Amino acid sequence: MAVKIKFLGGVRTVTGSSHLILTDKSEILLDAGLFQGRREEFYRLNSTFHYNPRKLDALILSHAHIDHCGNIPGVIKNGLRCNIYATSATKDLCKVMLEDSGKIQEEDIRYVNKINRRLGLPLAKPLYSRKEAAKVTKRFRSLSYDQRFCVAKDVFVTLRDAGHILGSSIIVLDIKDGDRIIRLGYAVDLGRKNLPLLNNPHLPRGLDYLVLESTYGNRVHAPIEEAKEKLCSAVNNTVERRGKVIIPSFTLERTQEVIYFLSMLVKDKSIPPIPIYVDSPLAIDITDIFKYHTAYLNSQTRSSIEHGNDPFEFLNLRYIRSQEESKGLNADRRPMIIIAGSGMCESGRILHHLQNNIEDTRNTILVVGYMAKDTLGKKIVDEQRVVRIFGIEYELNAEVVVINAFSGHADKFELKDFVSGCLPLKRIFLVHGDEEQAQVFADSLSREGLNVYIPYKDEEILLN
Repeated sequence: MAVKIKFLGGVRTVTGSSHLILTDKSEILLDAGLFQGRREEFYRLNSTFHYNPRKLDALILSHAHIDHCGNIPGVIKNGLRCNIYATSATKDLCKVMLEDSGKIQEEDIRYVNKINRRLGLPLAKPLYSRKEAAKVTKRFRSLSYDQRFCVAKDVFVTLRDAGHILGSSIIVLDIKDGDRIIRLGYAVDLGRKNLPLLNNPHLPRGLDYLVLESTYGNRVHAPIEEAKEKLCSAVNNTVERRGKVIIPSFTLERTQEVIYFLSMLVKDKSIPPIPIYVDSPLAIDITDIFKYHTAYLNSQTRSSIEHGNDPFEFLNLRYIRSQEESKGLNADRRPMIIIAGSGMCESGRILHHLQNNIEDTRNTILVVGYMAKDTLGKKIVDEQRVVRIFGIEYELNAEVVVINAFSGHADKFELKDFVSGCLPLKRIFLVHGDEEQAQVFADSLSREGLNVYIPYKDEEILLN
C-alpha cells in the first residue's frame, strides 16, 4: 500500500494552491486555486494540469479565496466529474467569487482580442466564462464543521474551523493504508485568534502530517485592536480637514471587517456620523452571504445581531450598486468614507475614486491590505510623488495611512503556537509562502527538532 501527496501549486509562492492525495484506491484533490500573475503566465499555468481531472474521486475545498477555488471551473472543463466538498458558506461565496472571476477574464480577453485582431493573430479565449462559473456550485456538497464524511473508498474527511474567512476550513483526512490510518491536516490558509466576526482557529489533534501555510512565516502582526484605533484616528483627522476617506479593500472578509469596526466606532460615538458608502456590487453580495450564514460567525457577533445590533446595517451606512450613484459621490463634497474594490487598486470602482480624490490634501487614502509589487496600491503605499491612473499622471497629495494590523493570516508566532498544539507530527510541509518567508520559518521549526520540508512544484512525496 502507498499514500502519496503531490504538490501541484501554491508551493514556494502564495498563489494557485492545489495538492493531490494519491492512494492505491483513490485520488483526492485539495483546493483548485487560480495562479495569479502576468497574463501569459496566468493562462499557461492555469490551463496546464499535471494530473487527470477525470480520475478524481473528490475535490475538497478549504475556502472561497480565488487562489484556492478559482480554477474549479477550469478543472470541470477538463473532465472533473466528482463531488466538491466544502462548508455551505464556502459554497455560496464561491458562486459569487467565481462568477466575478469569469467576468474579469471575459473583459480581459475582449481587450486582448482587440489587439490580436489588429495584428492578425488568433483570437484568445478565457479559461472560463461567467456563465460556466455559475454552473460550478451544482457539483458542491456541503459539509458541516466536525462532520466526519467518507469521500472515497479509503478516505474520510472532517472540516474544522480555520478562522481565516467565513466558512474557511482546516481539512483533516483520515486515510486507510492497510491496517493503519494516516491522518493528514491541511491548514492553508490559517486564521488568527481574536479576529472580528470569526471564531478562533480549531486545533486538530492526532495528526501524522501537517500541510501548513507560511505566508507570514517571518513576520509579526500588530494586535487587531490596533486596527480599530488607527481607523478611528484616520477618520477623525480627515473629517477635521473636511475631506474624504478612500479605502481600497478586498471584497471578501476585509470589507466586512472594516464595516464591523466602523459600526463599533459609530455606536461608541468615537467618530462623527458621516456617510459611509460601500461601493462594490460584489462586496454587497458577499456581505449578504455573511448576513445569511450567521452560524459561522463568533458568538459575540451572533449575539449582537440577535439583539438588533447588526454590524452590517447601521444608520449612516449605505450600499451602492449602480454606476450612477457611484459617480455621484465625486460631486458630493461632504466628508465621507468610501470603501471600494479592488484591494490593490488595479481595477474596479476604486480607480475612479482615486482619480477624483488623490490630488486633494484634505483627503486620506486608507490602506487596509497587502499591496503587491508593481501595483498602483504599492505605489501609493510607497508614496510616489506621481502615479498613473487610466494612463494619466496624478500628484499624490492625499494623506496615505497604512494599517497593517488587518490580516486574516497567522503570523510566525501564531503559526508556531498552532504547530505546537498539533504535536507530535512525523513531518510538516510548508506551502503558500514566498521562499524567503517559508525558509526562515522552516529553519525556526527545525531548530526545535521538528521534521520540516518545503516542497517543490509537482513534487510527489510518500507518506509512510
